[in-house]
Amino acid sequence: MQDQYRTVAREGAHESEINRSRFLCSLAPAATEEEAQAFVARIRKEHPTATHNCFAYVIGADAAVQKASDDGEPGGTAGVPMLQMLMRREVRYVVAVVTRYYGGVKLGAGGLIRAYGGVVGEALDALGTITRQRFRLATVTVDHQRAGKLENDLRATGRAVREVTYADAVTIEIGLPDSDVDVFRAWLADATAGTATLELGGEAYADA
Repeated sequence: MQDQYRTVAREGAHESEINRSRFLCSLAPAATEEEAQAFVARIRKEHPTATHNCFAYVIGADAAVQKASDDGEPGGTAGVPMLQMLMRREVRYVVAVVTRYYGGVKLGAGGLIRAYGGVVGEALDALGTITRQRFRLATVTVDHQRAGKLENDLRATGRAVREVTYADAVTIEIGLPDSDVDVFRAWLADATAGTATLELGGEAYADA
């Protein structure tokens, strides 16, 4: 698994006009291929009269899933340059849809490639990107007496506290970098006089 990846900071859109054609790039983070396809369908629905709604998406921190569509533009002139721009910028878990309203001037294959790839790059610049870091999910279980202070200490030392659940005991779910697990185990034993337990779970990504 990749230790970190970059993705688009938020959903949004950016528009350019090239030789009287409008190119509107809509970008969004997408956790799964289904989410990416749902976003594409939504943008198509929002622009039913557009000449083309071309798309590209990259899913997986290692870019395992890559898809692109020219949506009626000449083969390789729209979806592929969009995908290439996403890969060149090293963004993952992201979907881009470029909606084109034809303005009456043909751009030619080279012009289309530059237009579609370029507007995706501009949209990434406009919306910004964020880095997400891989974490090990871990659950700390502690008695009620120590829970409040421990939660404060966790936050004070910059630990990513994800969820706190009060039952017979208190469970605090946190995210830990893999390299930090042994150090954290020792810190926890010290902070709670050995009364807390630590259970390691699966892996997830969170904002770095």
